Amino acid sequence: MTRPTARLGLRANARQFTLLVALNAFVGAMVGLERSVLPLVGEEEFGLASSAAILSFVVAFGVAKAFTNLAAGGLAERAGRKRLLVAGWLFALPVPILVALAPSWEWIVVANLFLGVNQGLAWSMTVVMKIDLVGSVRRGLALGLNESAGYLGVSLAALASGALAAAYAPRTVVWVGAAIVAGIGTLVSVFLVSDTAGHVAVEQRSHGEARPGRFREAFARGTVRDPVLRACSQAGLVNNLNDALVWGLVPLSMSAAGAEVAEIGLVAGAYPAVWGVGQLATGWASDHLGRKPLIAAGMLVQALALALLAAGDGAFGPSFAAAVLLGAGTALVYPTLIAAVSDVAAPVDRAALVGVYRFWRDAGFVVGALLAGLLADAAGTGPATATVAALTAASGLWVAVTSWPGRRLTVGELLARSRRRIAPRLTPEAASEEAGRGALLVDVRADDERQRNGVIPGSIHIPLSVLEWRADPDCEFANPHIGGLGRRLVVFCAQGFSSSLAAGRLRDLGYARATDIVGGFAAWKETGLPVVEAPKGDDGGLPGMAPPQW
Repeated sequence: MTRPTARLGLRANARQFTLLVALNAFVGAMVGLERSVLPLVGEEEFGLASSAAILSFVVAFGVAKAFTNLAAGGLAERAGRKRLLVAGWLFALPVPILVALAPSWEWIVVANLFLGVNQGLAWSMTVVMKIDLVGSVRRGLALGLNESAGYLGVSLAALASGALAAAYAPRTVVWVGAAIVAGIGTLVSVFLVSDTAGHVAVEQRSHGEARPGRFREAFARGTVRDPVLRACSQAGLVNNLNDALVWGLVPLSMSAAGAEVAEIGLVAGAYPAVWGVGQLATGWASDHLGRKPLIAAGMLVQALALALLAAGDGAFGPSFAAAVLLGAGTALVYPTLIAAVSDVAAPVDRAALVGVYRFWRDAGFVVGALLAGLLADAAGTGPATATVAALTAASGLWVAVTSWPGRRLTVGELLARSRRRIAPRLTPEAASEEAGRGALLVDVRADDERQRNGVIPGSIHIPLSVLEWRADPDCEFANPHIGGLGRRLVVFCAQGFSSSLAAGRLRDLGYARATDIVGGFAAWKETGLPVVEAPKGDDGGLPGMAPPQW
């Protein structure tokens, strides 16, 4: 008995896709548990006075996650997506134990090494598996749903841990929550998730046969050689650079300004909440508006938010407003960057190139934590935040000046776009009236179809394969019977589909009033308008050069 062939598409894989979306919310929750309270644990429970020392847990997290992303991208084709996903959750299981038993801050740092590996494997695989399932057409939407779920998980966990820390020991909140989330994530990954290797094979067949490239080549391409991937990698790095600053310094600056733990939790939760919800719209929008505009705009919005954060100096109102604005900017950027990387990757190379991008993106946690910590110790939180704001604005400008390929369109989108350009399309009756006023009816059907079904009297036959050569008046192979760019051309095919695309191409050549017949030749004949037999044999030498047929 043969196994059914995998099918691409969101609807065809709705159950598995939904499961992966929910699972990614748990992946995000593992990080969210720390965002409100862990810097305060370092300051209050372990007596750390240096911002750089406190942010060492973010450095450990970033290093582990970045290198795990890189390894996951290289291993995905060989080890399998599901195996790496399960391994990611197994690395999460020691995190609550280390946090609960930690006698010193170094144990917290080690716990975040495990957490970074968990995020690098589990989040990477949920991302790649969703891309595998949906194919290319709705990739932005799929990534928007994935990242939205993940960061809503971050947000809800941050809000909950901030609220619970007002009544319970902050460290207890973190380790109990982590134990619950890690246990559920492991069980779901082992027993409910299916691998997506079959979907990769199906999509790759539409691109032609190919084998995965060497990982060294993928790293060079994603880092230096490809301008789009290079722009995405630097934007991802800077995005997480400013995220590291917000994660580590905002709780400390708000605490120094007299904010309550619940207020800190509200700010820490608002940022990923807006980020998470916003991605439901921005992922979809990137499929329709293009990747580049959203990425460039998002980085500039983030820069504005960081400038507001620097000016607010830890006060609750400006901090909350900056968190909302920063979430909106990040929502524009986050799913769009991964979709942009996936756009230029062959299916068999996708995991490796996404891994390279995610390596550089999560290296931003390391750079951001070190930069923010050292600058904050040397000059204060405000100057540190302002410096990161300037870097974020520069990153957005880098994307803006990068040459970007157009997004792939489906045939349905091409048809709709062409029909908008040639509107109003004509009914057969209206086309007949236009012909009576001097319009030329252009028949783009194949000759055998014309022989079987007949032709419209007064129409000229120009097959689709030579349409541009016969219609361009500046071409040496132009049909002299068309009559120039000022003439009204009305195209028809068998059913009224190819003719719409052809009329759009005639508009490109300069026929400003070109359009087509709704329903094509079949509608004309069904209406009872005149039809004559097609001429037999040679119709004038080169195809499409004969005069109108009467």
